[in-house]
This record gives sequence, C-alpha cells and structure tokens, in this order.
Amino acid sequence: MNAAKNLRWLLWIVLPLGFAGVWQLQRQIDVQRAAFGQEQDELVLRSAKVTKIASMEFAPLLADVYWTRAVQYYGNVELQQSKGLDLLWPLLDIATTLDPHLLPAYRFGAMFLAQRAPVGAGQPDKAVELIERGIRENPGYWRFYADLGYIYYFDLRDYTKASEAFLEGSKNPEALIWMKVMAAKIANQGDSAATSKFLWSEIYESTNDEMIKKNALDHLKLLKVQEDCEALDGLNEEFEKRTGHLAGRIRELVSAGLLKGMPSDPEGYEYVIGKDGLAELNPKSPLVETQAKLGRKL
Repeated sequence: MNAAKNLRWLLWIVLPLGFAGVWQLQRQIDVQRAAFGQEQDELVLRSAKVTKIASMEFAPLLADVYWTRAVQYYGNVELQQSKGLDLLWPLLDIATTLDPHLLPAYRFGAMFLAQRAPVGAGQPDKAVELIERGIRENPGYWRFYADLGYIYYFDLRDYTKASEAFLEGSKNPEALIWMKVMAAKIANQGDSAATSKFLWSEIYESTNDEMIKKNALDHLKLLKVQEDCEALDGLNEEFEKRTGHLAGRIRELVSAGLLKGMPSDPEGYEYVIGKDGLAELNPKSPLVETQAKLGRKL
C-alpha cells in the first residue's frame, strides 16, 4: 500500500514537470521557426545592389547560394499553395545582380516566374525583365531570345513580340535554323497547336531540369489530347450527318465504322463524349488534374 501511495505522489510531481518541459520545448521550437522565417524574409528582401557591394569578391559564390535558394523556394509545393511565390523575384533579382553571367538563373528563373499559379509565380512581366537583363549582360547567348519568345508566345499571348524575339535571336551566327523558322511561322499563323507542340518539344529536349522537363511533357500530352478530341468531334459530326443525331458514346463511332478501335489518351485511358456532345478526357484519367492545373489553353 505504501509503495502504491508513494508511486501516486511521484506521478503527481513528475507529470506536471514533464508537461511543462514539453511546453517549453515546443515554445522554443516555435520561436526558432519564427526567427528563421524572419531571417529568410530579411535576407531575400535586401537590396540586390547593396548585397553585391557588400559581397565584393564573393559575389559569384553568393549568387550561387541565392540561385539555389530560389530553386528550393520554387520547389516548395506547400509554400506555393499557402503563400504563393512572392519572394521568387527578389531571389532571382539578387542572384543575377551578384553574377550577371549566371545563365541558368535567367533561363529557368524566367520560366518559374512566367507560368501562372499554381505552377509558377504568374509574373510574366518580371520574367521578360529578367530575360532582357540576361540579353544585355550576355549578348552572345542566343537562347535567351528563344526564352523571350516562349514567354511572349505562351504566357503573354503576344505573337508579334514572340516572332520578333525569335527573329532577333536567329541573327546570331550560332543560333539554330529553327529560330528563323519559328519567327516566320508565328508571324504567319499566330497561335497554333503545331507551333505550340514544336516549342514545348524544344523546351523538353533542351533542359536537364526534371521539373521543367515534366512540365513540358505535361503540355505535350495535353496538346495530344486536344488534337485527339478535335479529331473525334469531327467524326461525331460525320456520325450526325449519317444518323441525324450525335453519338453519346465513342463506341457508337466504332460501330459505325468511323473508328477502328477505342482511342485512348497518352496515359492509356479511353476518351469519352461529354454532356455537351464533345469528346473529352475520361474522368478517371490523371490528365484531368493536369488539365485543370495547366488550363485547356496551351
């Protein structure tokens, strides 16, 4: 009995102390986390020019640090969903001011900035500013003109300026011939699925960055979906001419001899006909989520 009584008294003393210790530990963690966040904000919001002056001969090394932080910041999915990417531009601004010849920071940074949320920061104007700085600092690097053309074509829908960017870049003796071809193609056709497919393919082939590669591949898959659905809608119009009504299911087009088999999207899911009578992705296809994120307009 005495032993049990002593144990109860010991628990009454130890447990409150334990809870107090846990509370104090959590409080310290919260304080440290808040301090880290404040330190991070102060670090990235510091003037780029002041930072360059202060860094002196260590500027290129510090530029790499800021560029690495920009990549990590962009890759933080939870941050993108909760707070957006407001600090991305300051990070890139400082990185490229510290080292004006840090080519990846211009190229990939502009893509991070240009794409709309939640994929990117939704700041195409800042992306143009960044690339134009890259061109001024590195006039011999022709691919910056291609990057500028991508932004004007995909994000700003300014086909005149997109064509001008590709044409200007094509004047570089080292530029590939497709730069001049794209300048003419965009000038003549403006927005077209074939042009978009060519440009996204070039982006996919020209980068080793896995995030950018996946993004380009997602766009290429959706362009294939768009092409397939337009073809299926054309067949359904033919079906209507024959029968007097639109097909409600793809299988009706197969039975009518308009298709040899059930067509599938790039992920292997069969297309369906929606309530509006138009072909669309199967609701079970993972590309439905991709389409919602990137948008139908590609």
